[in-house]
Amino acid sequence: MTEPFEHRAGLARSAAIASIAVAVFLVVLKFWASVQTSSTAMLGSLADSALDLIASIATLIGVWIAAQPADDNHRFGHGKAESLSAMFQVMLIALSAAGIGFRAVAKLIEGGRTEAAVEGISVSVIAIAATIALLAWQRYVIRRTRSVAISADHVHYQSDLLLNVAVIAALVLDQYAGFAQADPIFGLGIAAWLMWGAWRAASEAIDHLMDREWPEEKRQQFVEIAAKHPELSNLHDLRTRTSGTHDFVQFHVDMPADMTVEQAHDIIERVEADLCSHFPHMELLIHIDPEGHVDEPGNPLVEENEFDKLERGT
Repeated sequence: MTEPFEHRAGLARSAAIASIAVAVFLVVLKFWASVQTSSTAMLGSLADSALDLIASIATLIGVWIAAQPADDNHRFGHGKAESLSAMFQVMLIALSAAGIGFRAVAKLIEGGRTEAAVEGISVSVIAIAATIALLAWQRYVIRRTRSVAISADHVHYQSDLLLNVAVIAALVLDQYAGFAQADPIFGLGIAAWLMWGAWRAASEAIDHLMDREWPEEKRQQFVEIAAKHPELSNLHDLRTRTSGTHDFVQFHVDMPADMTVEQAHDIIERVEADLCSHFPHMELLIHIDPEGHVDEPGNPLVEENEFDKLERGT
């Protein structure tokens, strides 16, 4: 399903605002529970929710900037603001994980027990319900906007869901099963999970900031659609990237040297319309070369014919 740009921007903002509302609710709830239970796992969950709040505010700012139209200084738009927002979130996740891990190790060494299991478990169950509702809305928004910032925020709340389950398990094992080390051990597990989530979120954001090429499957699908146009005998120097919710593609095609500008223009217009119908939210630039022209001899990145690669299955 495709959405107009303004609608996609509105969806992304709504997800960011919902994230902030849930984060405020969870911070208040978990602060009370941390005081009641003295649980390292609950404290870790509180720290994660507090950082989620800061990160969600950063997400809102990021998607708002990314939604701004192109201007004189940013002719390709502001889509990378989402990736910058995601990287800020990654730094917060990593700091949170380090703090939780340090606290858990200290409690393993020093000892200590949790308290008020009923209160802690009740708070965690409420937090799980609120988080599930938010995750469902975020997934809906991500499917329609492909927002990197919302995707990174989604990682936060997936982690928060597991954090709350871990808190319940730690309280039950500590207070009902007598396993005193359960709380700090779960705290370490939470820290490790947060680090993994930070790595995943950072990888996608860095790919966008570094203009990584599309996945091979998506590139091949693009070339297959272009190859259906018999007027195109050669497609080379294909370059793809993604910025925010927009894709950018450019490539060269060969046209007969005696073809008029108008004839070539009409062909390219049809090709562009077809490709853009299959890849919405894409900006496409097609450069025409006279048949037989070589831009950079010996450079396969530029000169290799993508149609030939398609036929070879490589």
